[in-house]
Amino acid sequence: MKIKFKHFLSLLIVLSVQLTFAQESTVSGKVTDMGGLPVPGANIVVKGTTISAQTGFDGDFTINAKKGQILIVSFIGMKTVEIPVSASMLIKLSDASNQLETVVVVGYGTQSKKKLTDNIARVTAKDIQQIPVSNVQNALVGKLAGVQITQTNGKVDGGINIRVRGAASISAGTQPLYVLDGIPLVTTNESSNGAPTNPLLTLSPNEIESIDVLKDASSAAIYGARGANGVVLITTKRGKEGKGTFSINLSQGVSQATNKRKWLNADQYIELFTEASINGLGDAAEAEDAFDSFAVGTDWRNREVDTDWQDTAFQDGFNTDADFSVSGGDANTRYFFSGAYNNTTGIINSNALERVTARTNVSHKLSDRFTAGMNLSFSRSEISRVQDDNSFTTPLQAVAQSPLSPDRFEDGTANPNTLYANYLLAIDNSFWKTLMRRVTGKVYGEFKIIPSLKANSDFSYDLLSQTEDAWYGKDSPFMATDGEAYATSVNNETYIFSNYLTFDKTFGEKHDINAVAGMEFNKFNRRFQSVTSIYFPNDSFQTVDGGAEVSAGSGNETDYTFVSQFGRITYSFDDKYIFKASIRRDGSSRFGKNERFGTFPAFSAGWIISEESFLKDNATLTFLKLKGSWGKLGNAELGNFASRQLYGSNPYNLKSGLSFTQAGNDNLTWEKSTQIDFGVEFGLLNRISVEADYYKKNTDGLLFSVPLALSSGATSINQNIGEVQSSGVEFTLNTKNIDSDKLKWNTSLNITTNQSEVISMPNNNKDIIGTFTINRVGENISSFFLAEYAGVDPANGDALYVKNTLLADGSLDKSTTNDYAEASRVVSGNPFPTLMAGMTNTINYKGIDFSFTFQGEWGASIYNSAGKYQSVAADYFDNQTVDQLDRWQNPGDITNVPQARLYGSNGTGESTRFLDKSDFVRLRNLTIGYSLSGNAIKELGMSSVRLYATGVNLLTFTNYSGYDPEARRDDTGIGEEFYSAPPARTIALGVNINF
Repeated sequence: MKIKFKHFLSLLIVLSVQLTFAQESTVSGKVTDMGGLPVPGANIVVKGTTISAQTGFDGDFTINAKKGQILIVSFIGMKTVEIPVSASMLIKLSDASNQLETVVVVGYGTQSKKKLTDNIARVTAKDIQQIPVSNVQNALVGKLAGVQITQTNGKVDGGINIRVRGAASISAGTQPLYVLDGIPLVTTNESSNGAPTNPLLTLSPNEIESIDVLKDASSAAIYGARGANGVVLITTKRGKEGKGTFSINLSQGVSQATNKRKWLNADQYIELFTEASINGLGDAAEAEDAFDSFAVGTDWRNREVDTDWQDTAFQDGFNTDADFSVSGGDANTRYFFSGAYNNTTGIINSNALERVTARTNVSHKLSDRFTAGMNLSFSRSEISRVQDDNSFTTPLQAVAQSPLSPDRFEDGTANPNTLYANYLLAIDNSFWKTLMRRVTGKVYGEFKIIPSLKANSDFSYDLLSQTEDAWYGKDSPFMATDGEAYATSVNNETYIFSNYLTFDKTFGEKHDINAVAGMEFNKFNRRFQSVTSIYFPNDSFQTVDGGAEVSAGSGNETDYTFVSQFGRITYSFDDKYIFKASIRRDGSSRFGKNERFGTFPAFSAGWIISEESFLKDNATLTFLKLKGSWGKLGNAELGNFASRQLYGSNPYNLKSGLSFTQAGNDNLTWEKSTQIDFGVEFGLLNRISVEADYYKKNTDGLLFSVPLALSSGATSINQNIGEVQSSGVEFTLNTKNIDSDKLKWNTSLNITTNQSEVISMPNNNKDIIGTFTINRVGENISSFFLAEYAGVDPANGDALYVKNTLLADGSLDKSTTNDYAEASRVVSGNPFPTLMAGMTNTINYKGIDFSFTFQGEWGASIYNSAGKYQSVAADYFDNQTVDQLDRWQNPGDITNVPQARLYGSNGTGESTRFLDKSDFVRLRNLTIGYSLSGNAIKELGMSSVRLYATGVNLLTFTNYSGYDPEARRDDTGIGEEFYSAPPARTIALGVNINF
């Protein structure tokens, strides 16, 4: 019996092993897109296990799975599917873009596009990848309805202006709140040289998964007192369950200015200024003496020198981009690691950027109920900078120099004897370097209390550390102290502690409820120090400790705090009727002590009519939704001490003292914005989707400095007075023009209108008048306010202006005068566009992909405040634009350029002569790529290889007479150009490799 038992036991073991092997099977299949083209690199995971595989270049895969199990198939940019295992599998993935099932990011959660009652614009990684720009924002231009994105000028470090649905403030902040993976980012401009820097230069596009812009009050109210200018939610990439992937991208590009202006050469300069000297002073002696001075010993009569100063200011730019990423995961742990390097030589002489970024995103499922994770990134950006546009030593101001002046002598040294300071002396004998280091991080935990209720706890940190070092050698322009060194250091840090609950449950198959409730604590601290030293032994010493005397120094520290509670509930009935309410209560140290806290509610509703029985399964009208929202938001960008009574140090005769510097206002609070939005979304034939919205937002309680009686001891006090209104229509159209097996062609079009108007002003609606602008009730915000130029008197060549003085009957006197002082200023134009549009086309044919984006703006004007120096027919010795050769010369001449009169001030007054429409259409970016195929790729272990060429700002169609319709003065002003550099036109070649 014992022997028989042994035999029986052996038989059981053999049968058990056989059964075990019999249960395992190998499944083969293929993954394609809806057109039948293979999808290489797709992840296939057996649901609930760690078993995974990845498709090869031809889309084929093999995986160990058995009948009854579920395969999860995913690929970036495509809709994830779950499909049961079968003997032979053909899996088709559809494009996730513009699908109703697309999940968009909202504050403290996500929501499907289909059930969204808010207005949120979105771009994904594939929309912005491989666009050769040094900052993320520039890659978004033309792709988001209702969002205007403008780089101040063509400097690589140039500031960025983003306006969401127009201007919503006059004197407070106008930029949106940026939130990176739940972290409100520090976006303070900390530049010390007058030109702004862009703090978001520290972000690399390769680490971004999606960007969602919250435009209306319903979506942004969850951010309360900081949401009035819109909220930009940036989500970084995360690992996905499945086989690990490695991706690398390399590109190299060249850049040039989008436009160069035409200036007088030596012949033209001598002709015009000789004539101007005769007309203005009676003979040519003044001009010839100046020519002798400019020529510095060279023979100007024989045109020995003819310097093109504009060409010295511009240079060919170059950019190198290299990035990699590693991602993957299993059922418990997911990871994403990336690194990127960018080296950009700008189109402006001596302007450059070098940036290194790294990111780690990891999450781990410790149990079925608890998940923890960490996001961590580091960035280092080093910028070689030039001075602001108003500085004589900024390169673009070189266009004012005489072409008779040599830029350099034969030995290579810069010519110091020019009309204005020679910027080449500054380049040779000085530098300004800015170094930005940024660390952002978040640790988080998620605990499922019950299947429908989870708790999240996040701790986030953002540090923007910036140092600036400037050195001026003894031969620098304006140097009187044998050298000077200047150094600053500033740390901006914020930390955020967030705790919130999320409830998500379906009742009775028809009632869906999603609710979020939580609290948040936000603490910000800024510490700044600077020091200046002078008197250096020689130019080999270029740091502060090399100077003999510390001539200046400063230091300060400031902080602010936000304490917030927030909540949101979304209810959906039968997937047809959707209601949402949200609220946030913010308290901040920035506000007056009587107005510390504010409450910001919002409501929205939607009706998916296509789910009704009379439209459901309609083959033509495949989707129809009506939606509307109302809400209140705040703008807390008032500065940290606008409400406080302030005193400053006022030492005298080496004795300390205090002086009263600002009157306090305990009732000062945030600017308040009330917004409404009505929209419709519909789809036709499963090929066309349309979204149209009307919006209106009223912002009141504007921050203004209101004059006080002198007896008060202060000249003014900050108060909440005034109101503005912004309204318009947004229209987005997405179409699948061709959707065949071999050829796909998709188009996305967005159109936005906007009108921003002043409703009320302080001091009984008294106008607030600036150098070129006015804020007046009933007019656009910051409208241009100028004397009206009327051309030239054909009889004598005098510049003429329209009087525009008020007559007894209330009308304006439209007669002309040659006396500038007799002309009254009038509202002359709008610095903001009233119509914007963007159109993107994407075409795929076999292995070829092709995409391009056109973008346009209409209705805005630009005032060239340098015009009175560079386009006034030789009033002074600044070089002139070539159009000044069309000046009046003889009685009867019909022209718009007055007679050339040296020192004559003939047409130099600030007027509409220097105001120009900035309407334009631009080919913003264009990309063509080709994906390689064949056994060679697979043998090298690669899943895909793509070669591509891409361009930015390739074509511009405009009648604007200045450098560029998007270039703006960087040191001050709204809608103003002043020797402002145009953006870069860039062409790059690159390769993507995936393993």
